[in-house]
Amino acid sequence: MIIWQPDQPINRGRFIIQGKPLGCGGYGITYKAQETNTGKLYAIKTLNQQMQLKNDFAEEQVKFINEALTIKGFDHRHIVKVNEVIQEGKLFGMVMEYIDGVTLFEYVQKKGQLLETEALLYIDQIGQALEYIHQKGHLHRDIKPQNILLRQNQQEAVLIDFGLTRSIATQSMTNSGTNGYAPIEQYRRKGNFGSHTDVYALAATLYYLLTADGLKAEGEQQPVPAVNRKYDNEPLPEPRSYNSRISPRVNDAILQGMALEPEERTPTVLQFRKNLGLVVTPVPTPQRKHERITPPQEIQLKSAVGMDYKKLRDLLATGKWKEADAETARVMLAVAKQEFKDDQTEFWLQRKSIWKFPCEDLRIIDQLWVKYSNGRFGFSVQNRIYQSLGGDYVYDSDIWEAFGDKVGWRKGGMKGFYADITFDIKAPKAHLPAVMAGYLPFVGMGRQDGVDFLERVETCKL
Repeated sequence: MIIWQPDQPINRGRFIIQGKPLGCGGYGITYKAQETNTGKLYAIKTLNQQMQLKNDFAEEQVKFINEALTIKGFDHRHIVKVNEVIQEGKLFGMVMEYIDGVTLFEYVQKKGQLLETEALLYIDQIGQALEYIHQKGHLHRDIKPQNILLRQNQQEAVLIDFGLTRSIATQSMTNSGTNGYAPIEQYRRKGNFGSHTDVYALAATLYYLLTADGLKAEGEQQPVPAVNRKYDNEPLPEPRSYNSRISPRVNDAILQGMALEPEERTPTVLQFRKNLGLVVTPVPTPQRKHERITPPQEIQLKSAVGMDYKKLRDLLATGKWKEADAETARVMLAVAKQEFKDDQTEFWLQRKSIWKFPCEDLRIIDQLWVKYSNGRFGFSVQNRIYQSLGGDYVYDSDIWEAFGDKVGWRKGGMKGFYADITFDIKAPKAHLPAVMAGYLPFVGMGRQDGVDFLERVETCKL
């Protein structure tokens, strides 16, 4: 049995093992290693001690190498990058990028259940990674919070551990999986396997992210296992029974994604993302210079106070970002029954107006920005970034300044000005709408009003 030790050189001294293992599962063990020539850090995965003691160890090593070759062919920002396979004695190692961060499970264990907006951000990223994997003809088969890493100080989730990955075409698979996340078909050697198999696990992961506190109170660490639901008739409580802040749309999407039988389940990850409201329909591109594009009609422009949002819609549809920003200020102040001035730097939404601002109207404005920027701009996007930095709607100067840096409203650590705003689709994510950057809470980073506005965005479930 081979166990690599701290400071041990491997692969003819090319790598030096650094400290204790990063993690150990039922299949593999992962070490942190430094490449001696470059000083660069890597994660190197091998078969663990239990696997090394098995009679079919040689066959397991072949599977391990095949896993490495499969992942090496993947090129996606939310999938861990595999560089090569090395050998140290009789043991093979998979050399991967080293990700400085924690698993989503560890993150939730420390922080508690996530707000819906933050949870959806990570699920959307991993969902896109799964769509990529499925297009390549493979299933992951082990989606769970423990197999998702969060990059340090970034709002990026990365999918890891492909030990159970199989070809979609294979209809006879080992009955392996993790209780609470594995669908019922993974408890059978032969079954109806497909993209819906990973949908179940992704939906179960979202279930956990949003209900961890309620589950913990009942002494549970994961949703009710599919096998218990099937053979013990144990019901799956709807997520809202643990967390009343979950929106009906997300609650229903999770339950459909976790339907017990494959035939009744959401069939694809793309459809699951659509059910969650995460897929934005691209805006058609004009074929001729003066051709008019009819804006998509999916967004219902039904204001709670009779405001007309057609002009804002048309400006966004044609990519007139600066004009759309000014129109956003105008309609928001009109809804709040405050005076609008041509000088946009005078924009100011009073605190009493923030808390009375109709959710219906805030949602329309946000959906229009999100839709026509393909998810790049919008108040909900700004709110997710604020949350990802640790924002909890209580003013904190460090978090507020980090937020201003992240969305590009501060330059070189100094507060910015409205004249410095970039009205272009290539602007930093969440840079627009910048009407709020035109009033001091965002530019000066020194008032509770801006925090209150984002909390209103959160309470409106944007």
